[in-house]
Amino acid sequence: MFNFRTSLGQAEFQNPVFTASGCAGSGKELSQFFDLTELGAIVTKSIMLKPRSGRATPRMAETPSGMLNSIGLQGPGIDLFLEKDIPWLREQGATIVVSIAGESVEDYAVLARKMRAVSGISALEVNISCPNVENRGQVFACHPATARAAIEAVRRNIGGELPIIAKLTPDVTNIVEIAEEVVAAGADGLALINTVLGMVIDTNTMRPKLAGKTGGLSGPAIRPVAVRAIYQVHQALPHVKILGMGGVASGRDAFELILAGASAVSVGTATFGNPTAVIKIKEELQEQLISHGFDSLREAVGYAHRRDTNEGEL
Repeated sequence: MFNFRTSLGQAEFQNPVFTASGCAGSGKELSQFFDLTELGAIVTKSIMLKPRSGRATPRMAETPSGMLNSIGLQGPGIDLFLEKDIPWLREQGATIVVSIAGESVEDYAVLARKMRAVSGISALEVNISCPNVENRGQVFACHPATARAAIEAVRRNIGGELPIIAKLTPDVTNIVEIAEEVVAAGADGLALINTVLGMVIDTNTMRPKLAGKTGGLSGPAIRPVAVRAIYQVHQALPHVKILGMGGVASGRDAFELILAGASAVSVGTATFGNPTAVIKIKEELQEQLISHGFDSLREAVGYAHRRDTNEGEL
């Protein structure tokens, strides 16, 4: 029997297909189309300390093979989220990964303290890389020192029981360096990659299409960037679990990220066109793994690296 189970840090999941933070709220919209227990986990939209209205409109723009978004981390704030969203997810029987984001290192510390007392959470995604903020200095993952400080604050305040998954940006010169810093700071796993900073100009108005000018590029256009980042980080840190994401629209796409080194895969933009995309991708991924002769998901994780190593021995 095929073993589809996976793990991130000390957390175990029944299958490796998750939602991507920011693309399905806390899962209520998707629950109209399928049972949330069918997924490996629901990764909530990144939540901040205080309610946030987000950036001005227009916030989204289509691009070739993808889209730009500039939502700006709109949300109800951590207190209302813990009062409403978490109990609802628990009622659904969903496996929950909470994503948090802060404007300062102290924000991350306070968010972690609040999460420490919450039951029923499998892992904490620490989003230190959102591109949709007005102050680029808030993108902690762009610099080793600030990335480390944010993760250290979370680890210090969350304790040792809840796995920390640090979400990193590809918009850096050396993503391995950032990965090494956050792992040293206490991260149990890595989420690779966040959206890529981009921009679109309307040639009719001759002005940027987004009110915030820049936004996060997602969709199939960024998948090669995700594969590259996952491959590089897995090569440098083979024992650190990776939650891969970036342009996954089919089981074949997910399989590619697994081969590069991801132990699980998040699906985001694909759900906008097809709310059941995550279910289709889960089924197709299992078919891909079985058709390639794997008896378990774990056997396939990072397999492209083993092929590279063995090529010189043929």
